[in-house]
Amino acid sequence: MSFESWTIFALFWVVFVTTPGPNAVNCITNGMTLGFSRSLWGVAAILTQALLFLMLSAAGVTALIAASPVAFQVAKIIGAGFLIWLGVRGWIMARRQVKLSPPDGKSVYWRAFAIATINPKSVAGYLAAFSQFVQPGVPIWSQMGVIVPTALTITALSYTGYTALGAGLGRAALGAVFNVWLRRTLSVCFVIYGVALGSASVPQRT
Repeated sequence: MSFESWTIFALFWVVFVTTPGPNAVNCITNGMTLGFSRSLWGVAAILTQALLFLMLSAAGVTALIAASPVAFQVAKIIGAGFLIWLGVRGWIMARRQVKLSPPDGKSVYWRAFAIATINPKSVAGYLAAFSQFVQPGVPIWSQMGVIVPTALTITALSYTGYTALGAGLGRAALGAVFNVWLRRTLSVCFVIYGVALGSASVPQRT
């Protein structure tokens, strides 16, 4: 992966994991009610889910590449469309009120893992995002040596930040993070990325 490709991927992943959603709400809520240190178990759960889904996505992309270059291109276009859908959905839902769900005594780790797994950006989102940046001519597991550390580092920083905001600001953190225009700006970024990556996925006529 070239430095330019890595930069594009890293910027995309920043948008992907910092867009406020169920994981962010859970991290802020944990920080508010459990304190920063104990709440880091929730961040660890999100990282576990991220690593698992990255590996599943890599395996799925590998299978597509092996099956047919055409199938891989189709998957990239579908993935770009999914990213556009996430952006449109985020814009529409930006005004929806955030619902707090306080910890219910269950394991902080397993509760966070369950929330991360059923997140709308789960398997389909990871596969859609991941497939846009894989180079078919390069062994995929060598690319994972760059993609995985980058993705996990950004994910850890994002959700540790949300947890710290919850611990430090309490309910005020929700107002700052779930500002309508902030959410809509990030949603527009999804649409822009989807359109740009989808256009790049379409073979050019000669």
